[in-house]
Amino acid sequence: METKTQARVPWSTQPSLKEKTNEVGIDFDKFIAGLAANRSDTELAKEFGVNSEAIYHLRNHFERYGIQSVMGQD
Repeated sequence: METKTQARVPWSTQPSLKEKTNEVGIDFDKFIAGLAANRSDTELAKEFGVNSEAIYHLRNHFERYGIQSVMGQD
């Protein structure tokens, strides 16, 4: 029986968090500072003039993938 292994490449086709914040018109550095200050999605949404769902998705991306969305495997 042949066993197939998944490729272990150190890159991803998923956009980075910086690209995602730029896409919705949010300053990346200010967004990261808001996360570091533990500000709520509602507070960040109000500051950046977007809906809280956009902030929720950006925060979720950060918590799941980090800033660059790149994970290498050995």
